[in-house]
Amino acid sequence: MDTALGVRPGPSRVTIGDVARAAGVSIPTVSKVINQRDGVAPATMLRVQQVVEELGYETSLVARSLRSSRTGVVGILVPEFEPFSTELLRGISSATTGTGYELLAYAGLMTGADRPGWERRSLSRLSGTLIDGAIVVTPTTALSSSSIPVVAIDPHTGPEGHATVDADNEGGAVDAVEHLLALGHTRIAHVHGRADLASAQLREAGYRRALVAAGITVDERLVRDGGYQEDQSAAVAHELLTMADRPTAVFAANDSSAFGVLRAAAALGLRVPDDLSVIGFDDVPQASTTTPPLTTVVQPLAELGSRAVEMLLTMLRGEPASAHVRLPTTLRVRQSTGPAPTTTA
Repeated sequence: MDTALGVRPGPSRVTIGDVARAAGVSIPTVSKVINQRDGVAPATMLRVQQVVEELGYETSLVARSLRSSRTGVVGILVPEFEPFSTELLRGISSATTGTGYELLAYAGLMTGADRPGWERRSLSRLSGTLIDGAIVVTPTTALSSSSIPVVAIDPHTGPEGHATVDADNEGGAVDAVEHLLALGHTRIAHVHGRADLASAQLREAGYRRALVAAGITVDERLVRDGGYQEDQSAAVAHELLTMADRPTAVFAANDSSAFGVLRAAAALGLRVPDDLSVIGFDDVPQASTTTPPLTTVVQPLAELGSRAVEMLLTMLRGEPASAHVRLPTTLRVRQSTGPAPTTTA
């Protein structure tokens, strides 16, 4: 029967009373079964479990947390869903399988002035009644004051104040630039990431370190801010590639920035890698499908996620966990890098 507003009401939520009636037992008996308490005969327990499955009964996370102070759920907090965080989620999901914990993925979706502190606001909404602990991706501030265990992946400020997992950003950048140097490039530009991120600072430091070690003075005109964003990187790459003495290679601070460089090169009619070599950082899935496929520094994104899960579960058991885990990077050479051209004309 339609309501007065002409909308047919949806199916009502299955209650614990519905389960009790269908199983022919009392509500306290059902409660004992779903909360895994003693005092229920095996045959009765099996019957209740079958009814729970058939009816699709689900306990309330809030009610469960009020009874036991635990929800059995860990939160994965990201500022937004993009290639980097999506790949991390794959590793987190895989590592959580079979642990008895469920996952709640939550995007802060904060931009501009709202971005700083997004993770603290998100944690305050979720902790205690919805999640037992959290893995926070690229938090902007230290989270040591959180009321629940927290592990940070690639925090803005680096490893300080709480358990963290990251990759060797500086070492990976050195590998990238040394690869270009070995190909004969000496005018190597760097499209760096956001200045407030430790990862971007370390990648720029690696770029500078590799050039200085090779006896090359850094040309500050070749260092531009791409903000880890494809469009912004495409714009600054256009400026670099239209210089009279343009670079023959670009090391972009992440793959999204490298995609922007490839766009700018194509728009200007430059061939990659014949006229310009391009290298990125992260190795997100799209890196292997660009034209040409992108040479990049591989962050072990899935392993970063799985190690964060291991650390968090250790903390939830009340055991001491590592304060900081840093994973090595590797260079994956594809077709976007090649020997330096003999002329930039």
